[in-house]
Amino acid sequence: MPENNFDERTAQTYAAKWPELFDPAVVDPVVDFLADLAGSGAALELGIGTGRIALPLSRRGVPVHGIELSPAMVAQLRAAPGSEHIGVTIGDFATTRVRGPFKVAYLVRNTITNLTTQDEQVECFRTVAAQLEPGGCFVIEVYVPELRRLPPGQTVHPFTVTPEHLGFEEYDVATQIAYSHHYWVVDGQLETRSTPHRYVWPAELDLMARLAGMTLHERWAGWKREPFTGESRSHVSVWRKP
Repeated sequence: MPENNFDERTAQTYAAKWPELFDPAVVDPVVDFLADLAGSGAALELGIGTGRIALPLSRRGVPVHGIELSPAMVAQLRAAPGSEHIGVTIGDFATTRVRGPFKVAYLVRNTITNLTTQDEQVECFRTVAAQLEPGGCFVIEVYVPELRRLPPGQTVHPFTVTPEHLGFEEYDVATQIAYSHHYWVVDGQLETRSTPHRYVWPAELDLMARLAGMTLHERWAGWKREPFTGESRSHVSVWRKP
């Protein structure tokens, strides 16, 4: 079972610490993309959290079920209008199965890296494939590892630098783990957070999909289907079940 890094304090302050994630300009393209893939079918969100994507997707008429390890995050979801239309199962999304099948399953905002071993990530693909209907899709949004941006001999890369929030990624190439270190100033007080993540390359994800019987259908640099290139810093990938 992966470690639950989303406690009550994190859940209560999630939207306040990452307000840009809730901007309609960020959310709407995600919902458009997923609704297009779901069509008249149902969607499964792995790591549903507070419902940032599930709630607007549900309002679009897509039946959504979520899997979430953190009861505190689910409590925030349940406090939101419209959450009564969304089913949630508490559990590890690498192994938890719910009643389907689903037309689309999805993992957004680097959530695949919360599984900190290769075995867990491989099992996640297998678990998803078993719950998809024939022709269904698995969508992942995740960053491309930033190793090219590390100066020679260094292991730490800053990814957020603002007066209110400092964020650093510390890479351990021997274990393929990146430790995310966050520092916020909240009401004049310093809050810190450090969590481990297993970074994963696009080609490795493609192989995990093949092991689960799925093949790459499309890959983009973002939710608006921007072309993916060697300079892209993240990707949205879609694998399809036969």
